Amino acid sequence: MDRRRRPARALGSALALAAGAALAADATPPLRAMRWIPHDADAVRVFTRQPAECLRLPADPQARLGVEVGRAAFRTPVLLGGQAARAGLSCEACHRQGQGNPDFRFPGASGEPGTADVTLSLFSSRRGNGVHDPRPIPDLTAPRGRLKVAGADLPAFIRGLVVEEFDGPEPSAAALAGLVAYVRALDPAACPAGATLTPIGPEDLMADARRALAAGRAMLATGDRPTAVLMVAAARARLGLIDERYADLPAERARLRGADAALADLQAAIRAGRTDTATALDRWVAASHPLEARLRATRARSLFDPAHLDAAANRRLPPRPS
Repeated sequence: MDRRRRPARALGSALALAAGAALAADATPPLRAMRWIPHDADAVRVFTRQPAECLRLPADPQARLGVEVGRAAFRTPVLLGGQAARAGLSCEACHRQGQGNPDFRFPGASGEPGTADVTLSLFSSRRGNGVHDPRPIPDLTAPRGRLKVAGADLPAFIRGLVVEEFDGPEPSAAALAGLVAYVRALDPAACPAGATLTPIGPEDLMADARRALAAGRAMLATGDRPTAVLMVAAARARLGLIDERYADLPAERARLRGADAALADLQAAIRAGRTDTATALDRWVAASHPLEARLRATRARSLFDPAHLDAAANRRLPPRPS
């Protein structure tokens, strides 16, 4: 046994227990990500709007596909694996739309809101240093000179984040290249003029799911089944974010869960190498449009609606400190 790792592992266990206790002490929030903001934060402000995505998509189809693969991987907890995946954390949890997240505060991992400890034993058996040293979460759309790593070092840096910082599985070559391409395509010059925050709706998350599946279909055409499975996981993650907003609408939730079950079957079919998966993906995408229409029709009664979200947050969360 490596005795040098004992303190880090002990701290990791302690932090895991502390985080679990902190979450258990709270009443279950209506949205899981509400666990990762301060109690005095305005949940309606945080969860009904999001930053505009400052993304410059390449004109070349192959380069564009790489960015789409990375964009989807960036948004799924499956990429990170381990404790992060179990908590529902993805790259996007800290970097909303590729930017920072001034409201992020994860129990045991953050200091002030907008910070995270990247050498935390709770998430990593390799980089845990036994010291609570959270750092500000960077905005990935910032000028490259202000980012910690850029250029040729970026692939190794991103792989290190996934595999070492979060103990995630080794990403496929296409997924890693896609993440690099996505981060490089984030550009402040690509920010929409005059739009700093945009409303969040079911149509946005469904569009993300379809984009992920389009990337997955393209990966299938190349024979890259592991990346295709990850792309379907990314689509399922977006459905999950919609599902929790329709908790009080059983008919819509049943349809969402049926759609998710179909994607789970597709993942199994891709892993098994079945030849009809591309057609099945196309059928799912076609069926997603009437599902989206129904979700949009009932949006005003869901937690995408600010008034409903505010009522749900105040009903289920403990009183905020004065």
